Amino acid sequence: MTAGTGELNAAAIGRRLDPAALAAVGAGAFALVYPVLLVLMFQSGNWILEATGRPSVSDFLVFYLAGHMALKGAAAGAYVPQLLHAAEASAAGHGFASQLPWRYAPLFFFVTAPLALLPYVSAFVVWTAGTLALFCAVVSRIARSPVGLLLACASPAVFINGIGGQNGPLTAALIGAALLSLEDCPVASGICVALLSYKPQFGIIFPLLFIAGGYWRAFATAVLATLATVVASCVAFGVGSVTAFLHFLPITSNELLIHGANGFNKLETAYGIVRWLGFGNGAAWTVQAIIVAVTAAVLVRLWRSDVPYAVKAAAAAVATLVATPHLYPYDFAVLSVAFAFLYRERAFDLVELIAIAAAFLSIGAFLFFPTPICMVATAVTVALIARRVFAPDLLIGSRAAFAHS
Repeated sequence: MTAGTGELNAAAIGRRLDPAALAAVGAGAFALVYPVLLVLMFQSGNWILEATGRPSVSDFLVFYLAGHMALKGAAAGAYVPQLLHAAEASAAGHGFASQLPWRYAPLFFFVTAPLALLPYVSAFVVWTAGTLALFCAVVSRIARSPVGLLLACASPAVFINGIGGQNGPLTAALIGAALLSLEDCPVASGICVALLSYKPQFGIIFPLLFIAGGYWRAFATAVLATLATVVASCVAFGVGSVTAFLHFLPITSNELLIHGANGFNKLETAYGIVRWLGFGNGAAWTVQAIIVAVTAAVLVRLWRSDVPYAVKAAAAAVATLVATPHLYPYDFAVLSVAFAFLYRERAFDLVELIAIAAAFLSIGAFLFFPTPICMVATAVTVALIARRVFAPDLLIGSRAAFAHS
């Protein structure tokens, strides 16, 4: 074999071992494994339905039953834990100790009420597939690459949402769409932020971004559209649904944060980890407030800098997770939005692919070790963004070195 032939073979092997290609294959494999696992769980009576044929106790059961109440003109009743729990136990065919209350703004009834018109299994599948499709569409537009889309679908957060029928992909899609359209269509961005008010804790950083970046049309649209959703909710589901939600807000805060109704081990925030370590409410709020203040200051400075917009948007997506004390593993679908924006700015190098794999592992590890371990994924993403901001030459150099290796 000649030297030239050897060099060609080495180059061919190098192309086959390209980290982006390997990442795409690995991500695609995970994206295919998740639905297979869900089908196997369904067949064994561990997903959607129990072995008895009754709905399993899941987050989607809450959505479905709240939708039924809204259709019957009793939307405000969904905010009464005793009434909703009785309906859940009746649907499941047995009692259970845990509480699954309805904690969402009345805006979300516009989604759950139509789903309640369908049979339960159909509603679950339509909801899960529909929100995932919306999530994929937004991430695909952001990343502008099949690799970025595959990486997003490979996140264990997608699987976790699928298990419980949760709304993480919907939240991520709204955040991604708001950031994607902000520069070219600020009105659309403001509308997306208004729709995000169904889970208001994820919209609290957007007014800061709008003001810091001078996006006044987006700001005004968000305010007006949010008011419009409140009016629409009052018309469709009664004023009582809005007053019940406002009354339930402090109750939710007390249950989840002060009393840890769902367990502090499941709160993937600074507040949650401080409480999980055994410290009190005051200490946890102090740490959370410091982190939020630092995050806000960094965001304002970043958004007023000449850093590429895609990096700013990635930082904003992560900030929506950092800013709230109330965060669960299914919400980490939002990190895929941050990764998609980073990929939009520049394709990942080997270091970044390894870091993203570590982030995904930490999210998936929650299924086996239910602790605030998902915060590792947040820290990894922040580190990747900081690397893009403060060491862009290192990033370029590492890619060039790999290309010539």
